[in-house]
Amino acid sequence: MKRTAAGRARAKVAVPAKAEGRRDGRAPDELRPVAFRRNILAHLPGSVLSAFGRTQVLCTVCVEDGVPDFLRGKGQGWLTAEYGMLPGSTNRRKPRDRAGKVDGRTVEIQRLIGRALRQAVDMSALGERTLWIDCDVLQADGGTRTAAITGAWVALRDAQDRLIRDGKLFKRFVSQQVAAVSVGIVGSRPSLDLDYGEDVAAGTDMNLVMTSRGQFVEIQGTAEHGAFSEKQLHELLRLGRKGLERLFELQRKA
Repeated sequence: MKRTAAGRARAKVAVPAKAEGRRDGRAPDELRPVAFRRNILAHLPGSVLSAFGRTQVLCTVCVEDGVPDFLRGKGQGWLTAEYGMLPGSTNRRKPRDRAGKVDGRTVEIQRLIGRALRQAVDMSALGERTLWIDCDVLQADGGTRTAAITGAWVALRDAQDRLIRDGKLFKRFVSQQVAAVSVGIVGSRPSLDLDYGEDVAAGTDMNLVMTSRGQFVEIQGTAEHGAFSEKQLHELLRLGRKGLERLFELQRKA
């Protein structure tokens, strides 16, 4: 059966649209499957396994009496974070970080996690106590820092509720939500929540951290293979906001 001219035209349009799709079938503005598995560890007030697609990060919270020297006597608390990748988290064994030999990427990410989550906490409600956030990557497939921040907020909320229930704290200290997501330009297409393959191929990649009040905590953006335009920047921010609103919804459901 011969095709009409209109039929041939439709066929020519359909093939490129399919070829330009993401390798996992997602739309450009679609998150990977996101899940928060709570109460993983029995001994801590907050513990969550945060999954963004194949990326899995164990996020835990513990509380200790006392604060750093610069806060002593001020009646307020502190939050700090540590981050690490387990040796089997990537396709090649990653050596463990050792005392005094933490690599620069690890330091950058754990500082980012701490800065982000301090935006979610009313330090005066803690008293002179320190919240320790530990994020350990069990499996990495892109977006480990975003999965860590977003999952750690869920663990932080669980820790608050358990500490109050156990009579160890008397005030709620979580003041707002914080979440993070990646965006990037892969080929010529702005895309949300990059996996590892997309991150490696991206001409531009960016990590966005935002509060549930719509304020940005951090914007980390870099042109890896060619500069990006102001129009592309606005599109990346639009995609990021859309993804973050969805993450806030998933945090609340969790």
